Amino acid sequence: MTFNAQCFNMNFIDWMKQPWPWYIGGPLIGLTVPLLLLLGNRSLGISSSLRHMCAACLPANISFFKYNWKKETWNLFFVGGIIIGGVFTYFFLSDPNTVHVNERLAKELAGYGITDYRSMVPVELFSWPALTTLRGFILIVVGGFMVGFGTRYAGGCTSGHAIMGISNLQWPSVIATCSFMAGGFIMSNLILPFIMHL
Repeated sequence: MTFNAQCFNMNFIDWMKQPWPWYIGGPLIGLTVPLLLLLGNRSLGISSSLRHMCAACLPANISFFKYNWKKETWNLFFVGGIIIGGVFTYFFLSDPNTVHVNERLAKELAGYGITDYRSMVPVELFSWPALTTLRGFILIVVGGFMVGFGTRYAGGCTSGHAIMGISNLQWPSVIATCSFMAGGFIMSNLILPFIMHL
């Protein structure tokens, strides 16, 4: 039996372009918790990196940014890796074909005027022309502000609380994660349909 490196590379690349199943992605995300703890008692969290970037760039006379942000530079490399990975995936591993959407979901989205699946996000919602509409302003600007405010108010984001906090048995993280989930259910089932008909 001969080893064909070109065939292996093609199959691996084709495999990488497919969505990973939960039983691969879930454990990989979960393994970051003990890995970070073993590599220096680090905590997983994305939202805190914005604070570190601001502390590095803004004057130190703002009390919220008066701390030793240099101890957390690993977090900035972590976020940089996420950005580079996203760009790499978009240009080299993304499928140029139309995004496949479940028929039931496609029917529901069509009721909201979303029918274009050529991009990773619906252009009817996430584009410069969409931003000039009331619906786009609420979803992108107001929604973005609420996510940012909520993240700081909760003392962390979903990755910090749901992945790191719950695994460390932190009661505030359990409350925060339950609140995230409840807010998501309310938004997607009660508030979003109203906004989508604006």
